[in-house]
Amino acid sequence: MATKHENGTVLVRQEQKLKPPPMYHVYLLNDDYTPMEFVVAIIQEYFNKDRETATQIMLMVHRDGKGMCGVYPKDIASTKVELVLTHARKAGHPLQCVMEEA
Repeated sequence: MATKHENGTVLVRQEQKLKPPPMYHVYLLNDDYTPMEFVVAIIQEYFNKDRETATQIMLMVHRDGKGMCGVYPKDIASTKVELVLTHARKAGHPLQCVMEEA
């Protein structure tokens, strides 16, 4: 394992153990103003869910106050949050999207 150089220095190779990046849950939060169809469309567009799954998530948001749309590495999760918030604001809706460490 050790490698010896001309000047007498000994280098020991250490294996690096890489751990996977921390993952984040992305949630949509309920409000009384954003139309359900808009929420379904957001879930389909930004989280690549089919209509049935998107409707189930939307109903979870409506019933439970929040619904998880996916689990992603930090950079991807924060990008999705920003995209959803920007789209909702442009459409005039107060929809909230947040991320929490898994």
